Amino acid sequence: MYAVMSATGNIGSKLANILLDKGEKVRVIGRSSQRLKPLLDQGAEAAVGDVSDATFLTNTFKGADAVFALIPPNYAADDFRAEYNAVGANIVKAIQDSGVKHVLFLSSVGADLPEKTGVIKGLRDVEQRLNKLEGVNILHLRPTYFMENLLANVGMIKNMGNMGSEIKGDVKFAMIATQDIAPVAADHLVKKDFSVKAIHELLGERDVSMYEVTKIFGEKIGKPDLQYLQFSAEDSKKVMMDSGISADVSDQLLELGQAINDGLIAVKQQRTAENTTSTSIEEFADFFAQVYEIS
Repeated sequence: MYAVMSATGNIGSKLANILLDKGEKVRVIGRSSQRLKPLLDQGAEAAVGDVSDATFLTNTFKGADAVFALIPPNYAADDFRAEYNAVGANIVKAIQDSGVKHVLFLSSVGADLPEKTGVIKGLRDVEQRLNKLEGVNILHLRPTYFMENLLANVGMIKNMGNMGSEIKGDVKFAMIATQDIAPVAADHLVKKDFSVKAIHELLGERDVSMYEVTKIFGEKIGKPDLQYLQFSAEDSKKVMMDSGISADVSDQLLELGQAINDGLIAVKQQRTAENTTSTSIEEFADFFAQVYEIS
């Protein structure tokens, strides 16, 4: 049996579906039984509760052959890193107390770096906590920048007529569609092909720049002259905070953007068959256009 955290999320739901399709027993973890219902209808077992409750997590992990662990980001958090650490501590305690022996943790490219990575620093903290566990096989799955982050540009295009962020337009960096993450996670969980403390990075189909992305998206939505603008830190922070992101998280995301600009993460990493996934930015543009059309 597999325990899947954040099973109503973009990655967790896809992972649970893949495991169920394989005929595996799955315990899906979430805060809403109603949102879990589609998975329950397919035969999953529900565990409804709050990840801030270590006792709940412990009981949920008991009897699992393996756990898929992730920390849903709270972009309204006043202290993003502290919140990650609090939930991470609960996950570690639940692993210890439940006796589970295989854990796949969804982390991020850049978690190997101690500083200047913004929101990723909290993931690094949790990785290090997990690495201290004895007798537990841990795999840190480290995908790169999500293509889904680009959906934030839909409203910007409609309201401002352009795309933009703090990231330089000409920097090529790795991007991945989240639909490519769940199959890799499922394969590792079923095979249990990791031991001690392992790492698997996922870099998407290829590196692309925001200029390239803007051209591809613009043509797809019927705006071939769509422009990309690099915003100042001040303007970027205002846009983020106006959308409901806290001041702390906005600062952390700006630091992450600067790390991409400086080539610290997701830039010019060596590609292999194991870390390259299939969905191209052109294919993702179809989904972007669908969201744009209905927004």
